[in-house]
Amino acid sequence: MKKTIMTTFAACTFFAAFAQTADTTKPQESFKLSGSADVYYKYNFNRNVTDNKTSFTNSQNSFELGMISLKVEHGFKKGSIVADLGFGRRAAEFSYNDTLNSKNGMAMAIKQLYVGYQVTDKIKVSLGSFATHVGYELVDAYLNRNYSMSYMFSNGPFFNTGVKADFAITPYLSAMVGVFNPTDLKSVDFSDHKYIGAQVGFTPVNTPAKLYLNYLEGKDTAGVQNHQLDLVATYQVNSILGLGYNGTFSTYRNSHLKNGEEGSQSVKWWGSALYVNLDFTETFGLTLRGEYFEDKDGLKTFASALDGGHIMAGTLTFNYKVGNLTIMPEFRLDNASVDIFNKHSGAPTGSTANVLVAAAYHF
Repeated sequence: MKKTIMTTFAACTFFAAFAQTADTTKPQESFKLSGSADVYYKYNFNRNVTDNKTSFTNSQNSFELGMISLKVEHGFKKGSIVADLGFGRRAAEFSYNDTLNSKNGMAMAIKQLYVGYQVTDKIKVSLGSFATHVGYELVDAYLNRNYSMSYMFSNGPFFNTGVKADFAITPYLSAMVGVFNPTDLKSVDFSDHKYIGAQVGFTPVNTPAKLYLNYLEGKDTAGVQNHQLDLVATYQVNSILGLGYNGTFSTYRNSHLKNGEEGSQSVKWWGSALYVNLDFTETFGLTLRGEYFEDKDGLKTFASALDGGHIMAGTLTFNYKVGNLTIMPEFRLDNASVDIFNKHSGAPTGSTANVLVAAAYHF
């Protein structure tokens, strides 16, 4: 009996060891589930809801729901998928073309949806819709140090739909090239035009700096040729002070002029923003964003102005972190060269000021 028990025990041990060894040789399977939500209250000192000229905070003296997101990532062998869904005003503004296009149904809830194939250790190809590579800020509130958005984010591309290839050239040099639908369109059935996108990333060894040079060009659905060049740079000076910079320059040709005639000359808009991040403790910090936005050709924010204009905006945001929750009190002042804002009475004015308190949670 004792011999039988020992034999059985040895056999079980052998098969357990074999099974354990076999498991370690299986292809690795990965799964990640994450999400976030944000809410805010905003007060505009002009007491006018139309004073907001940037994305996601178009409200006055109101408690507002931002967006709830759910993101699923799965990978097996060389394949992977990312599905990132968002619901709420922020998601609707992000997918503004799908909101207006009923044929896409719930497409406006899709922030990102793409499949990937790891061709080699250094090359990955992705097909689908993904957040644009252009710019410094992101749609998810918890990923930004300021709650309100910059003029460059609000007027630049939000997402691209198409195919791209990412290259890990060296430990400090990366690149991306892609072919996309016209900007911010998940589906196109009325245009043969495509956009070309590219990025070069540089992270110097043993240096707390990152540089990204981004490019996007192509014809939109109206046949207007667009070129956009964008630079993002970050530098962590020390454990307390961090700096960020974003500069972008966008040109258009064959654009409709203000008199309604077709023109072949180039028109443009550009912007520049500096982010100063101070983290005094692990739970408390602040970010000061200063931005200059030039739109003298009246393509974007100053489309209603006869001669275009420019705007300077300063935003101070405090970040108080409690676990995965970030509370963000914020004060913002915008000053324009043209009276594009309005007082409560309706009278035009060149400046506006806002205070808001936001809360963002992620897991």
